[in-house]
Amino acid sequence: QVQLVESGGGLVQAGGSLRLSCAASARTFSSYAMGWFRQAPGKEREFVAAISWSGGSTYYADSVKGRFTISRDNAKNTVYLQMNSLKPEDTAVYYCAARRTSQSGSFYYTTSNRYDYWGQGTQVIVSS
Repeated sequence: QVQLVESGGGLVQAGGSLRLSCAASARTFSSYAMGWFRQAPGKEREFVAAISWSGGSTYYADSVKGRFTISRDNAKNTVYLQMNSLKPEDTAVYYCAARRTSQSGSFYYTTSNRYDYWGQGTQVIVSS
């Protein structure tokens, strides 16, 4: 079992920045590909960003490309999502997710059904 705990959400004005963190309990955190998803009120959960076990490969949704950056620190068992130039449409609950993966490649996953573990989420509100 892997427990994921997100933090760093809050209220920010449009154009501002936030950094989300997701701390994982896994003893072998570097064996997991990680992802960030979000869910706005009345909408389905959507993919935001993903990162391979080493951090060498990343992928972003078009809606956040150039504004958000996913990174990880395997020594700290933590994955981050740096969010810049925030827009009101970024308002959502943000979730991190983990999937055990092979270290023989730089795999990342962009659909929620590929992930095995989820955090409880952290709320981000962007005011206009």
